[in-house]
Amino acid sequence: MLRCISSESAKILVLACMSGAMLLAQPPTQQQAGGEQAVRPPLQFREEWKQPPYTGKLNDENRRLTQAAVTNPNLELKLYGADAQDIGVYVHEGRHDLWNGIVTSPIAVTLRDRNNYFDVTGLARLRWITRTWGLHTVHPVVRLADGTLLAGSHADSTNGDYLESEIALGNLRWFKLDPAKVVTGNEVKDPDLTRIDEIGYVDLMPGGGHGWAGWVNISAVELYAKPVPRESASR
Repeated sequence: MLRCISSESAKILVLACMSGAMLLAQPPTQQQAGGEQAVRPPLQFREEWKQPPYTGKLNDENRRLTQAAVTNPNLELKLYGADAQDIGVYVHEGRHDLWNGIVTSPIAVTLRDRNNYFDVTGLARLRWITRTWGLHTVHPVVRLADGTLLAGSHADSTNGDYLESEIALGNLRWFKLDPAKVVTGNEVKDPDLTRIDEIGYVDLMPGGGHGWAGWVNISAVELYAKPVPRESASR
């Protein structure tokens, strides 16, 4: 048996259906414990590099990576590896980048904020533009507040192209990295990623020389994380 409904009831039914459809059409949001919406942390720095001052011909020696190549005055450059001083600053695709082709040892390059540690848990992200060749890969590196150096399991290999990638730092496996030899050791379970002293990259292979030999290029680097003031962190 059909029942008649009032025009007012029909309006209410139509509005209810429309509201339900709108809710279903909305994209899902990430939720934290307690039902709060997860929000990505803000950009802490973007480093694009620059050519250090030099005199004479722009040769391998004058291209060497130094603190003067860092554009952000709040960041300190740290180098690891026996021949890391031979990393060069070059220009490709209109951007400055770091190139380790003539470096005869594995190397790691990190940046340290003078004022803050970084909390890279949760939705923290590292973005960079990389180019690799000759089976070389780029891994992220962090230095914990206690001085431990770790290499992450994420690996970028681009087969000669400059590509941008984003790394979810909280989802990686981490391996102890020898700061002198720049070789990996045992996996470190559940490291404290809430106070990162330095962050950067590692290439675990020596360079192959000029030309299309083995090397990596690192262009613009961005870190999205929560800052932790160094003074408060040490209390």
